Order: sequence, then structure tokens, then C-alpha cells
Amino acid sequence: MTKGINQKLKMLYLENIFQRETDDEHGLTLQEITERLNKDGVNADRKTLYSDFAELKKYGLDIISSNGGRNCTYHLGNREFELAELKLLVDSVQAARFIPDKKSHSLIGKLEKLVSREQGKSLQRQVLIAGRVKTLNRSVYLTVDKLHQAINAGVQVRFHYTRWNINKELVPRNNGNWFQVSPWLMILSDENYYLAAYYEKAGEIRHYRVDKIKDLQLLQDLPREGEAAFRKLDIPQYANIHFGMFNGEQTEVELKVQNEKVGIFIDRFGKDIMLIPQGPDTVSLTVKVDVSDQFLGWIMALGEGVEICSPEWVREKMVQEARRILQVYK
Repeated sequence: MTKGINQKLKMLYLENIFQRETDDEHGLTLQEITERLNKDGVNADRKTLYSDFAELKKYGLDIISSNGGRNCTYHLGNREFELAELKLLVDSVQAARFIPDKKSHSLIGKLEKLVSREQGKSLQRQVLIAGRVKTLNRSVYLTVDKLHQAINAGVQVRFHYTRWNINKELVPRNNGNWFQVSPWLMILSDENYYLAAYYEKAGEIRHYRVDKIKDLQLLQDLPREGEAAFRKLDIPQYANIHFGMFNGEQTEVELKVQNEKVGIFIDRFGKDIMLIPQGPDTVSLTVKVDVSDQFLGWIMALGEGVEICSPEWVREKMVQEARRILQVYK
């Protein structure tokens, strides 16, 4: 038997065939395996394949034969990841707001390669379930990685911090000046990544949304500060106070919002919300929310410049909540 042009790569091609083309529901006959190897420039016969299978089993591949006789098929059994485990990972990638849509599809495509092509189709179908607002900052996953590097190295960082304007553009805060902080912790909450960092000028721990961080730089010559403040921090309590989800009766609510607070709503509900100017300083917008005590409290926490316009029952609910709070503190 003449050798193929890629004969030295035979075992690698063979492993790839088992990994990508077989699973518990899909096996290949010796003839089919031989044909696939031939396409890759590798020659093989029945006797050498038996020997190759034995070597791959020694290497750790769970190659299983079934049916017997001439109709015997071979497939890969146990894998490093079970299909159910990969589905969990796919769901996590898809749900993460800090990962842009394009990167989500790229990561899921890589996860698909850990199972057979047929099983990979079931992972891809889960992508179509999505419909969540994703970050518009395509470099956010790189920012997360650099922040972890800074935390592990124990050094300070600086960056430009941005906000949304009424034109749905990210513009610099603080007149474009640098924010310089000591990073201590990454917090994943409400489908967003946050950096908890010590701000030396205020002498306290503050948090920053990672997808709003631009031009991140590690300051390798400046050791991190604020260890005492960080050690005093009750992390679960901090997360509960600063990051919250709310559940209740879902409905469309129209609000009147001052221009400088529009970014808060874009952050939570996405860039597709319609902004209708209501004069030089305010816009109206409609969002679908879960009307609950937490939602009303969130609106109150925004302070002046945010008003619920409709529906009337939500306005009345806010009035009742305001009266309740007034009675408590009267």
C-alpha cells in the first residue's frame, strides 16, 4: 500500500474524524473512515485501522464499536465535556451582556468544536433563543482580561470613563480626564461586569461598569492602594446594595427624562429605545418593565428629572409609595 502525502498526520486526522463526525447517535464504518482519511491524503486499510484504534484508546479516546459484523460502526463515547455541560456554557455566554453579539457567536462556535457536528447544531439552535440587550462595546472582553491582569499584578490602572448622550453616543465623563484607581475585584451582576476599585481622592471603594471603560492602561510602576478599605468591604452586601434586579407585573411605561439621565435608561434597556424630544432639556421614552416596589424605588433613586407619565395606574402606584414613605418619615 502506497503512503499518502499526509501519512505522518494519520493519527491526528483520525482523532479529528472521531471528535467531529461521531457521537453516541452517529457512528462510521471502517469503509467510511477510510474514505475520509483518503480525502485528507492518508491511506489506510482494515488491519492498520484496528491497530490505530487501539493506540488511540491507549491515548485516552473512548472509541466504541457497535452493531458487529460488516455493519459495525465506530464512534467516540465519553468526551471531556458532556453536551449538557456545553449547553450550560452556551447559555452563560449568550446571557452575558458584557459579551457583544459577534463575540458570543464566535465563542459558541468554538464550544461547538468540543462535540460532533450534529451535536453542535443543538448548541447553535440555543443562540436563536436570545433577545437580550447586549453591550455595544466590542472590546469589553479584552478590557475584562486586562483588569484581571492588573488585579493579579497588584497595580493601579487608568482609563477614560464614558456615558450615553441623547444622540446615543458614548462620550467621556469628567471632561475627558483620566480616572485613576486601584482595582480590587470584578463583579458580575445583572448581566453586566463591574470593576470594584479604590478611588484614592475619595478614600473609598467605587464601582465602574466595564463596558463604559475606554483606553485602559496598566500603571506597572504604581502599586495598588486601598487594601484596608477593601478588607472592610462586605462583598455580598455591597453587591446587593449597588446592583439590583426587580420583578413584578410587566407593562410598558412612558417616562419623561432629562437629557443628562437618558444614558441610565439606554444602559438598562438598550440602544433601541425611542427618544422623543420634549423641549430643549427633556425627552420622553417608553420601556417595558416589571412594575414592582424595587422598580419604583429605582425611579425614586434617580431623583429629579425622571417622571412616570403613563399608564395612570403606575403613576398612582408611585403616588401611593411616596405617601407611604412620607408617612414613615413624617
